[in-house]
Amino acid sequence: MLSTANRQPELFGPEARSEGAACPAEPDVTRDARRHVAFGHGVHQCLGHTLARVELQIVLETVLRRLPELRLAVPEEQLVFQRDTIVYRLRELPVTW
Repeated sequence: MLSTANRQPELFGPEARSEGAACPAEPDVTRDARRHVAFGHGVHQCLGHTLARVELQIVLETVLRRLPELRLAVPEEQLVFQRDTIVYRLRELPVTW
């Protein structure tokens, strides 16, 4: 069940995503994440979810401000995702600046 979380078409499908965004199984930073369950939901919601989001926002803004020329070192199509674990993630993210 965990592997299907956040991929329901009715919540993350074409009508729920931004113009030109990826399908529910693809990463999309512009997607409306209000119903995302990465940090749990309701009484089971992670107490640190707000801190984690703030930390990520600060890190990304700082890195992009300090390295404004930061770019992918390979075409986006060559990025490899690891889908066979509990955490869906990139295997690596080659960048250049």
